[in-house]
Amino acid sequence: MTAQIIDGNQLSKKLRADVAKRAAALSAAGKQPGLAVVLVGEDPASQVYVRNKVKACGDAGVHSVFEKYDADITEAALLQRIDALNRDPAIHGILVQMPLPKHINPAKVIESIATHKDVDGYSTLSAGELMTGLPGFRPCTPYGCIKMIESTGFDLRGKHAVVIGRSNTVGKPMALLLLQANATVTICHSSTPDLAYHTRQADVVIAAVGRAHTVTADMVKPGAMVIDVGINRDAAGKLCGDVDFAAVEQIAGYISPVPGGVGPMTITMLLMNTIEAAERA
Repeated sequence: MTAQIIDGNQLSKKLRADVAKRAAALSAAGKQPGLAVVLVGEDPASQVYVRNKVKACGDAGVHSVFEKYDADITEAALLQRIDALNRDPAIHGILVQMPLPKHINPAKVIESIATHKDVDGYSTLSAGELMTGLPGFRPCTPYGCIKMIESTGFDLRGKHAVVIGRSNTVGKPMALLLLQANATVTICHSSTPDLAYHTRQADVVIAAVGRAHTVTADMVKPGAMVIDVGINRDAAGKLCGDVDFAAVEQIAGYISPVPGGVGPMTITMLLMNTIEAAERA
């Protein structure tokens, strides 16, 4: 068996075409969707991520405002700027790129973003909406994973899904989204004594642990759906995920690659959340 590869780049193109159509309709009605992207400091990876997000906005017809601040900006000044963006009717979504300098409390910054503009879906109110099944913004990476699974026609109802990782940004919301799709969910993490015991029973494995080749072929049930969220470097410095792709591809039914899998979907879901925010406004 060779797994069907879930191409995040191709799926992103399809979804972004829909975003562009919705953005054009809003603009024609006099309300162009607007996203504010805030970057603090000179972190090289953050600069790349922000550049990609701003470009994606432009390609989709979403107005973007890019605000860059020196690393020594005070927490109070940053919060003041976010408050101004909260009150700006031309801005429908606000994204503050992480990580922030050590003197700025990221939780305080995230909570300062108005819930109706929290297109990253990271605030406690957004998390509460997800947990209780209320409409709200879903964190972009797990939201993208769900869209990838749906694109294959794979029915999650009644399936056993194992999520490896329990972060607030991926693992926990991923588990909740899978529960909403009526899957039976197991969350594994660094203190799980026998990871392979759980993954071998899973119809779906979501790997979001941040360690190269954590999931090997002997840990996967034949025909399983495997979604790789990890972004790592192997011993040769090559970009890789949490899954041993070459080996697991021969066992799984579906698999997402790294790169070209979840990565482009994360930005796509940010655009979709921004469009939804503009439509609600």
